Amino acid sequence: MNARMPLKTLTAAVLGALAVNAQAADYEWTFQTSETAGEPQFEMKKAWAENVERMSDGRIHIEILPVGAVVQANQTLQAVQSGILQGHLTDPSYFTGQDPAFGMIGNLVGAWSDPYDFLDYMNNAGGEALYNELVEPYGLHLIGAAATGLESLPSTKPIRSVEDMQGLKLRAPEGMVYNIFEAAGATPVNLPGSEVYTGLEKGVIDAADYTVFATNQAQGLHEFAPYPLYPGFHSLPMVSVSLNKEIWDGLPADLQAILETSVDDLAYEMVAELKTRDLEAVREARQDPDIEIIDLPAEERTRFRNIAKQEWAEWAEKNEITAEFYDSVVAYLENHNLL
Repeated sequence: MNARMPLKTLTAAVLGALAVNAQAADYEWTFQTSETAGEPQFEMKKAWAENVERMSDGRIHIEILPVGAVVQANQTLQAVQSGILQGHLTDPSYFTGQDPAFGMIGNLVGAWSDPYDFLDYMNNAGGEALYNELVEPYGLHLIGAAATGLESLPSTKPIRSVEDMQGLKLRAPEGMVYNIFEAAGATPVNLPGSEVYTGLEKGVIDAADYTVFATNQAQGLHEFAPYPLYPGFHSLPMVSVSLNKEIWDGLPADLQAILETSVDDLAYEMVAELKTRDLEAVREARQDPDIEIIDLPAEERTRFRNIAKQEWAEWAEKNEITAEFYDSVVAYLENHNLL
């Protein structure tokens, strides 16, 4: 600062700096996601945080970090509970080891053919209340559920039937998705998402339950796995947007409402944006003669779902919440002619 600055000017500058500080956010939080920096979903989650700041008129500022920035993907539950993080945006299936209900609610494999049905169930048919029944004892509160869209299945070998899954070395995370592919005859391999590319490249795996078609295409997976299955038929992971429960309980009602509205916006924007990206990526892939996109026939989808339904029933017996979720979601599917 200029040493010759008049006292009045200096005082005004100090007061101005204090005024800027006074306008700082009332709440500053750090959320970790389950994506690497640069992935489309990571950018959407950053945009969500910016939207929250605008909607709250600057009262809430959220820093969005990529997977592994503070803790491993399967450790964010404890990190939010302890206050190391204030929240996360992630697939609950990572916490299956804590309670099987996380895996079942996080990704009920084979259940959903349209992400909008899943969002309707979570928002309007009791899904979010059930998830909070599960997660609040861990010190978290679900602000709202989002979804990625149906995942593609990149494969180094053509899969045209359930029989073609026999012995297939297929990357799958722990939990229900792992068990269902195993029941279908595959040989699941529990690799982190960051190792899918090299796993396919080096032949460690033959196929991968990983993410949506557009992201697979953008990351170059189809160079090594030129038989992607699309549209998806298996995984539709939930995105849990959760905050430390003590923080949530202490928020004024208007900020709680802003957060809930912002997550609803994120959920539907994410589904629409990823669908658009998928369609563009599919058009691009179809121009490559070395890539064959396989649409699993309806009868094979039914066979896979029947295998999945048997696994749902087995998981329903694991504890009270898995049983409650099973009854709730099966009733929803039946009432909407989706089963």
